[in-house]
Amino acid sequence: MWMVTIMCFSFALLVLVLEPLKAPVDVTTAPVPADLAVVNARIWTGGESVPGTGGQGQEPTAVAVAGERIVAVADDETIRRHITPSTRVIDAQRRRVIPGITDSHTHIVSGGFQLARLHLREVKGREEFVRAVEGEAKGKQPGEWVLGGRWSVESWDKPEPPRKEWIDPVTGNTPTFLTRMDGHQALANSAALGLAKIDAGGPPDPQGGEIERDPKTREPTGILKDSAMDLVARLIPPPGEVERRAALERAMRHANALGVTSVHDMSAPADLPVFRAARAAGVLTVRVTSYVQRDDWVGNLDEIARSSSGGDAAGDAAGASRGDSWFTVAGLKGYMDGSLGSRNAYMRQNYADATPESPYPRGQLTAFAGSADSFQAAIEQADAASLQVAIHAIGDEANHLVLDAYESVAKLRSGSKRRHRVEHVQHLLVEDIPRFARLGVVASMQPYHKADDGRYAEKAIGKERLKGSYAFRQLLDAGALLVFGSDWPVVTMDPFAGIDSAVTGRTLAGGVWLPEHSITVEEALRAYTVSPPKAVGRESELGTLGAGKLADFVILNQDPFNVPEAGIGEIRAVTTVVGGRVVYERP
Repeated sequence: MWMVTIMCFSFALLVLVLEPLKAPVDVTTAPVPADLAVVNARIWTGGESVPGTGGQGQEPTAVAVAGERIVAVADDETIRRHITPSTRVIDAQRRRVIPGITDSHTHIVSGGFQLARLHLREVKGREEFVRAVEGEAKGKQPGEWVLGGRWSVESWDKPEPPRKEWIDPVTGNTPTFLTRMDGHQALANSAALGLAKIDAGGPPDPQGGEIERDPKTREPTGILKDSAMDLVARLIPPPGEVERRAALERAMRHANALGVTSVHDMSAPADLPVFRAARAAGVLTVRVTSYVQRDDWVGNLDEIARSSSGGDAAGDAAGASRGDSWFTVAGLKGYMDGSLGSRNAYMRQNYADATPESPYPRGQLTAFAGSADSFQAAIEQADAASLQVAIHAIGDEANHLVLDAYESVAKLRSGSKRRHRVEHVQHLLVEDIPRFARLGVVASMQPYHKADDGRYAEKAIGKERLKGSYAFRQLLDAGALLVFGSDWPVVTMDPFAGIDSAVTGRTLAGGVWLPEHSITVEEALRAYTVSPPKAVGRESELGTLGAGKLADFVILNQDPFNVPEAGIGEIRAVTTVVGGRVVYERP
């Protein structure tokens, strides 16, 4: 008996001695097989902490994706455990990877149309302008229009505004309608003006618009501003859904090539069926959050509130988003005023260069904003319908009035947590800057407009008022949620052109303007990546790179955190991934 006891004790002792030598048992499940993996990268996650990267402060180098979502962001060794023979592996060659870029203010279908129309942004003067219009008009059949434009005269040697007399000889009976780059005025030829019955005898200026006229003869010059543009624009044959679908597809290819994976779109009502059809067909390569532009908000609230692509309704701090992660209707878009370049942005004081003949020396409020009571009521009703409100405001007084309206809604509806927005926010009264953070209002800005406006803004409003112009630095310091976009097709959609402007203050004329309002590269990049999903209540899914997030990211040819300032605008996307799918690869 004692021999058995000794043998059992010896075996137990042997087990105790050998136990530390055994490898620990791995009780975790096997790594999720990846459909896509990116390795050998330098990943900026947007600030989300990432485990397993070898210590605090060390950048992750790889990401694994299964389906539409990220399963891991870590070091190469960790991510390789997710790789199977069927995994597509991209060697980033130590390039920088960032979260997908959101353009927070586009007109994406209009941009797709503009890609196929006459583009006058780069012409250098009157002769080149006329030659370009002539070339476009030659190919038109009877009944067709010459459309496009996006012209600006500010950089011309002789920055004279165009007139119908320039283009009448080369367009003849072909109606022509060419928008200025800001979309707040257009040049129409005599054929188009005739169709609209605009002549020396009338009609009078519509509310919120101006028919520019010769002060002596009262003849229209061909320039129409804001709501006056509609007198001609409504006569242009509207494109059908097939044409709109083709425009969207062109626009998405363009956006993906620039690293843009999501847009906040200021959409025409006719765009919504196109987005829905593209979503149903599974062909969207850009996520679309739509703000619907309607003149009559109150009469269409129910329709917009029901508007949906299907999927879940996400009631959140931004509003009740209707749709899914690919297409959703977030709210309504309205206009307070025009633009600085057209001198119809609404200012508290007269323009510095206003003349005694100027019919609107402070600029103009639009018809939408012209009645304070109806404007306030429209915002209150939209808020009550759980719709997010996005209001275009450029002049300092226009911005002030929007903030007043939002403050009134906040007091009236104290339970509302919607993040209403101001679009453009270009010129502010200095005392209004802290109100954005205090009221929880999103400052949706387009930094490349600064490069354009820097050529003439001081002439337009004087030096003193520039203290509140393009106040990126001041808004961030005050705690505002700042999101960046382009306003494409008004200007380029290229986000790195926008970052260059926000960081350097360079203008299109080559100078540096308001450098004290500039921000850092990381702050600008956050305004294009991390912050936009917060503005629409999607931060749990988008904006940063981490396990469980939607797999939207971009591989860049240069590192924005290390490139010299002069090279920021030259950064390009090498590979763009949306929902785990490679949608663009640079040739």
